Amino acid sequence: MIDANATHALAATTDSVSRGIVAAVLVAVFALLTLEKVHRVLIVLGAVAVLWLITYLTPYHLVTFESAVHHVDMNVLLLLAGMMALVGVFKATGAFEWMVTRLLLVAGPRPRLLLTLILWATGMASALVDNVTTVIFMTPLALGAARRMAIDPRVLLLPMIMAANIGGTGTLVGDPPNIMIGSGANLSFTDFLWHLTAPALLLLVILEIWMRRRHAAELVPGIPLGATGVTDEQSTITIADPPLLRGLLIISAFVLVGFLTHGITGMPAAVPAIVGAGAALILQDIRYLRQHRPSEAERAHGILEILEREIEWPTLAFFTFLFIIVGAAVDTGLVGAIAKGLQGGIAAIQSGFGLSPEGTVLAASVLVLVAAGVLSGLIDNIPFVAVSIPIMHEVIPALPADGQAIWWALALGACLGGNATPVGASANVTVLGIAERGGVHLTFREFMALGVPVTAVSLVVSAIWLALYVLLGMVPALLIVGGIAVITFAVLRVRAREAH
Repeated sequence: MIDANATHALAATTDSVSRGIVAAVLVAVFALLTLEKVHRVLIVLGAVAVLWLITYLTPYHLVTFESAVHHVDMNVLLLLAGMMALVGVFKATGAFEWMVTRLLLVAGPRPRLLLTLILWATGMASALVDNVTTVIFMTPLALGAARRMAIDPRVLLLPMIMAANIGGTGTLVGDPPNIMIGSGANLSFTDFLWHLTAPALLLLVILEIWMRRRHAAELVPGIPLGATGVTDEQSTITIADPPLLRGLLIISAFVLVGFLTHGITGMPAAVPAIVGAGAALILQDIRYLRQHRPSEAERAHGILEILEREIEWPTLAFFTFLFIIVGAAVDTGLVGAIAKGLQGGIAAIQSGFGLSPEGTVLAASVLVLVAAGVLSGLIDNIPFVAVSIPIMHEVIPALPADGQAIWWALALGACLGGNATPVGASANVTVLGIAERGGVHLTFREFMALGVPVTAVSLVVSAIWLALYVLLGMVPALLIVGGIAVITFAVLRVRAREAH
């Protein structure tokens, strides 16, 4: 048994040296991920090993094993595992091949239309469910459609990731930071709809225009003109097990209800995901028993197929070790120091620039937006938001005008900043893992070549939205930004129809 003195001795050290070591490890991890000389799981595993060696063999206690267990977010890991298992059972019904065929029959030999369909389906679904669950379903569709149309899958996957993070920004349930902010600031689902849906829609419109232009040369089908990428045999594809599919749709509906009623039931997202995965696997086993007389080994094979082939264990391992590294930044006070620096910057704005009350709130909001956006691209946005919420509670009452804009700035920055790098958001890492298993490797540099500019534009648009909101009020800002989004979307649809 460890006595109290030993436990106290292993408490995290919060001196400048400890923070500097953790900062150096984070920079090294980021640099190695960028170089891509070794697998990303080995990088974060090695970083955790270094942190633990320093913790237990030197006076600098960065993150103990007990603390690491606390920092590993089981909600995220079990949500991912549960939804991956559910998608794996869906695949067994032949539903994905059928959906890819239907998607290609609608798009025809028009990759731009295919991109549009995937982008908007991902963005809208991410707002209604959450972006991680959405990309687990959408990535196999995008991979299958790209292969059938003989275009580079990256042209679909990268915009899909951007759309998932943007769409998830627009609602309370779309991204974990929004759930945390909603709980910490007592903001409802309706509050998020009124304040964040309009900028999210405008950003999705901008993203579509941008991606159609950026990938114009690549969005050329590698199939004959007039073809659809669907052979005669593929056009007759049917669902392999309709009763199983119907059961899975019912299970998925209950999972969706579980996600949407989080505020009422208090259930973390992992609970309905794991319950749904268990129900799906049991239903699959029952259907198999009715159709076959299997041996015990054959019965076990169904669940083993899902566990071994459909759950992305390298992705889950990457998340686990990344949580521990970020936990070291929290324990040593590095994240807190960054957040306190943000608080000091807001205080300097209040006292040093002689701004009007509304101007002070706007300047503070933009500072929070940019800081959250930058940091969310470098480390996981969840611990940053967790530390920032109590600080915002101290900052907002001291502002000379209504400071609710600070909460929207924090939400916009934390969610949209995740598009900057592959490690900025859970959805990013999930797509990269599924794509790699499907034979498509997205490099760190490829991701950032698109992610950083998209993030920069997103933050500029968000700053404009905040300015309109603070200076004009919510209703005028909503009418202006929402009107621009709707008009631009309509014009884009007309031009797209003429082009086709």
